[in-house]
Amino acid sequence: MTPITGLDLTGFTEREPGVWTDTAGVVLSVHFFPLRPDLPAPLHEFDRLRTALAAGVGAAGGGLIEAVPGTLHDVPAVRQLVKVPRPGGPHGQVFLGSWTVPKAGCSTVLKVQAAEGALTGMREATVMAQVGPEAYFRPHPYSAGGQFGGLPCHVGDDEQWDAQFPDHPLTLVRAALNRITPTVTLHEHFRQLPPFAGPSF
Repeated sequence: MTPITGLDLTGFTEREPGVWTDTAGVVLSVHFFPLRPDLPAPLHEFDRLRTALAAGVGAAGGGLIEAVPGTLHDVPAVRQLVKVPRPGGPHGQVFLGSWTVPKAGCSTVLKVQAAEGALTGMREATVMAQVGPEAYFRPHPYSAGGQFGGLPCHVGDDEQWDAQFPDHPLTLVRAALNRITPTVTLHEHFRQLPPFAGPSF
């Protein structure tokens, strides 16, 4: 199904081909897209790439928590953490972590996601109480001092708070992605494909 030939699935149960879940409600999935990647800039222009990614996520009503360069099985990739409003409800968010491995004519994606349940906003309220409202909200780090619309940027999403909220969906997504990333192996043919040079437009 995808060029991903191996990954550590400890704690996950397969629900359908390419999709697994764990007991905490984390959903892990792998994808292959036989098309030129829709990334807005090449990986070697990373500042431009992450600014454009953040603008796109914000325009769609979500928020890009972070985008960082890295590798999967020694192949250049981009890791993203995104938050979006929970579908069908007035409150709550869904958190998505992903690796996108782009090539010239295709890409593979590893995605981890988890949603807030009935109790929402506890992490945000607790962190705001600790740091104060003035220090809580901040300009988006990829916006040169501004915002992108969508969900606001704030310090409550920072990794430093994960230990205080071990069951929060963002903590679970970040932990799962960190654990699984070093275990991913890619098919050798995919690894040798020409690299993604940027959008065609």
